[in-house]
Amino acid sequence: MRLRFTGLWRHQDFMKLWTAETVSMFGSQITYLALPLIAALVLGATPTEMGILAAAGTVPYLLFGLFVGAWVDRLPRKPIMQIANLFRAGLLLTIPAAAFWEVLTIEQLFLVVFLTGTATVFFDVASTSYLPSVISREDLVEGNSKFEFTNSLSRITGPGLGGALVQLVTAPFAILVDAVGFLVSSLLLTFIRRNETVEQPQGGKQNIWSDIGEGLRVVFGSKILRPIILSTAVFNFCMSLIQPIFLLFISRDLALAPTMIGLILGMSGVGAMIGALLAGKLKNRFGVGPAIAWAILFTGISMLMKLLAVTLPTAGAVPLLMGAQIVDMIMIVIYNINQVSLRMAITPNRLHGRMNASIRFVVVGIMPLGALAGGLLGGVAGVFNTMIIGGVGIMLAACIVLFSPVRKLREVPSAPEETAA
Repeated sequence: MRLRFTGLWRHQDFMKLWTAETVSMFGSQITYLALPLIAALVLGATPTEMGILAAAGTVPYLLFGLFVGAWVDRLPRKPIMQIANLFRAGLLLTIPAAAFWEVLTIEQLFLVVFLTGTATVFFDVASTSYLPSVISREDLVEGNSKFEFTNSLSRITGPGLGGALVQLVTAPFAILVDAVGFLVSSLLLTFIRRNETVEQPQGGKQNIWSDIGEGLRVVFGSKILRPIILSTAVFNFCMSLIQPIFLLFISRDLALAPTMIGLILGMSGVGAMIGALLAGKLKNRFGVGPAIAWAILFTGISMLMKLLAVTLPTAGAVPLLMGAQIVDMIMIVIYNINQVSLRMAITPNRLHGRMNASIRFVVVGIMPLGALAGGLLGGVAGVFNTMIIGGVGIMLAACIVLFSPVRKLREVPSAPEETAA
């Protein structure tokens, strides 16, 4: 029996883009493991230095995200992605080079992570904005599902591959794989034939501040985008509040062994892959709006279900937590795929960069505040009560979408939403 490929499997430009992204995703998982190991094991970093290293990669979103969105809307996006990949490859290559010459320092790691994070902001905003130029709006859910599937697969297999490479060639030289991956990704992008149309602003002279303002007005002035960004911001705040507390809950309150904790957390990747496979099917069955609204609601319910583990012996608590972790990620991925596809579809092409950057600025920028609030609440109200607050908060995030026009949407719109920018 001959296999017949349908949908985006037959779309040559999408397959090249997907392959380029996949190569980059797998390489990056190795670096996520190797970089902290270099700091901790090779350079003997202090806890404070480890914290600085972790923050250095995300700070660029807050510093440059809105400006990058404006620039991405004024330039072809594929070259931005290629240059960002080449820049990241060059930066990462300095680490094994410095290790070989025995001049590697923690300050160099800080700088490399910060500059690589800055390049990643350019790549991420350009990549998310580029996809609607390659495929039709009707195919966005399928396209984002495929991206999320390989992203989930890389999160499952990447750390294991990274650990094996670190043990085989040491952490600094394992990063060579990621650098080569960025070079291959950049090369693959050159073979995409689809031409981009860059719409220049009306009225002549460009002003970056007015461009940023237009992007913010588009996001917060849209009856569809506004509830999505508010819901996602509340959700991310609550998830950031819960995540560090959840580790305390399962390690201290439940006294689970490290192997059991690893097994529970590993279920996230399994759930993410299942969610990527189900996102399109649920959208077709129930509609894009209901899929978005109910997915986030069930995430909150699943989070609260984890608390029942305190009433069970270990033999019952572990399967409960594993199942809840799978459900969490299934619902989170279904929510993300459908809401990202929806916001791509309703935003005019000339505003994609600013729309994506504005949303990331809010929903990523709020996460450190959630982590800080979780630590404070955990100390004052206790771990168990903090998890209840976080779970209820996620359900409130769902209510923002449930009582908005988003819930009534059955199909991803085939034309952009009219904006009054």
